[in-house]
Amino acid sequence: MGDVLKGTLLDINIWNFIWSAVNIIILFILLRIFLFKPINKLMNDRTESIQKDIDDAKKAKEEAEELKQQYADSISDAKDEANRIIMKAHEDAESEKAAIIERSKAEAEDIVSAAGKAAESERRRVIQQAQSQIADLAIEAASKVVGANLDDEKNRRLVDEFLSEESAEEGGDK
Repeated sequence: MGDVLKGTLLDINIWNFIWSAVNIIILFILLRIFLFKPINKLMNDRTESIQKDIDDAKKAKEEAEELKQQYADSISDAKDEANRIIMKAHEDAESEKAAIIERSKAEAEDIVSAAGKAAESERRRVIQQAQSQIADLAIEAASKVVGANLDDEKNRRLVDEFLSEESAEEGGDK
């Protein structure tokens, strides 16, 4: 019984060991060629693909940030431009208002001046008409007092001269 156990469990056969080692090495080489290389290639491709996706995402994010900044800048510029347009329109309206007021004042002064001239002209005409009527009344009264009709033309001239002298004195008194 001692011989039977001796050869089975503890008996190390060198040839079996060499064949097992050769088989393991061949299996490792075959696994490396047909399994590990394709898996490594697949893993490298997948890593590159993931890295490319990450890079693309970063690039897209940067472009989005840049577009967002451009959009914010253009909105800010548009607001500034709108404010400038509003301020210019307000200034133009104020200057137009001032111009209209100045024109209105000038027109009012012209109207007042024309009305003053018309009033002065009308006053002179009324005074002249009144003088003429007064002269007619004075001649008529003088004719009745004297009792005879002297030369109407000569009398009218005398009264006109008298009234002209009176008018000149009144104008000088003012």
